[in-house]
Amino acid sequence: MTVMERLANSVVVPVVVLDKVEDAVPTAKAMAAGGVDTMEITFRTACAPEAIKAVADNCPEVLVGAGTIINVEQAKLAVQMGAKFIVSPGFSDEVVGWCVENGIPVAPGCVTPTEIMAALKHGLTMVKFFPANVYGGLNAMKNLSAPFVGLKFLPTGGVNSGNIKEYIDAPFIHAVGGSWVCPKADIAAGNWDKITELCTNARKAAKGE
Repeated sequence: MTVMERLANSVVVPVVVLDKVEDAVPTAKAMAAGGVDTMEITFRTACAPEAIKAVADNCPEVLVGAGTIINVEQAKLAVQMGAKFIVSPGFSDEVVGWCVENGIPVAPGCVTPTEIMAALKHGLTMVKFFPANVYGGLNAMKNLSAPFVGLKFLPTGGVNSGNIKEYIDAPFIHAVGGSWVCPKADIAAGNWDKITELCTNARKAAKGE
């Protein structure tokens, strides 16, 4: 499967915030055990590059990407460390341009028609919609999808096991992102079984089970 296909197949793309490199591999394995074999490690913490490398080196079954990428330097470092896809909170022409030139799947944050048109100019078919609950959620994406036929969204912010099915059932949703399947407190406490359970439940909820 391609990176885009794996993201869709995973249903939920966990947004993972790590304070310690040594938590990266156990977190990845715990989520994979719950059927979620993709993860977005955010650049919000200093250990993110090394955490990405740890997962890339030790968890071949997991597709690891980098999130909160706001400049080209971060994108280059993330890919150098093993990131297979890039996610940005907003649209950066420089970041998107570099990713496209280098064949790296990228999902920039786009919540307006102008931002979406800028993404389409680069040939993108999927964008991040963040924060989804602030910018109108499903209704906003439904209306934006009308003039932009074929565009898919990766919404993050406000998605949880209670509403994931509603999101996934929408034809304009590629997958959903969120941190509810990998709470920072559970990672810090080493509650790996809890994280596996949260991932399992999220996938079941997406199917209406």
